[in-house]
Amino acid sequence: MNKHTVKFESSFPAKHHHLMYPKYRADIDGLRAIAVLSVVGFHAFPNWVKGGFVGVDIFFVISGFLISSIIFENLEKNNFSYAEFYARRIKRIFPALLLVLISSFAVGW
Repeated sequence: MNKHTVKFESSFPAKHHHLMYPKYRADIDGLRAIAVLSVVGFHAFPNWVKGGFVGVDIFFVISGFLISSIIFENLEKNNFSYAEFYARRIKRIFPALLLVLISSFAVGW
């Protein structure tokens, strides 16, 4: 195994969840932090931080890498399920989406 190999492990019991997900990687969290800080810095100090929108691109590339890794690893093992893949995305993203929508509606009202 070389240094570029991504290890996969499931954090859920195998009988309920079949998809394998990458092990936690601090380096990717660091890159995400840089991406987010560049966007926040751009909005907070537009005259000082130029090109903060590049952080959005960095974030999308990281997300694409992680999602592609999950999909390809599970396709290789004939273990991929669209339903499970999207159900996990919905469970992860919808709580934050609902909070933002409700807050925006309340403030907009």
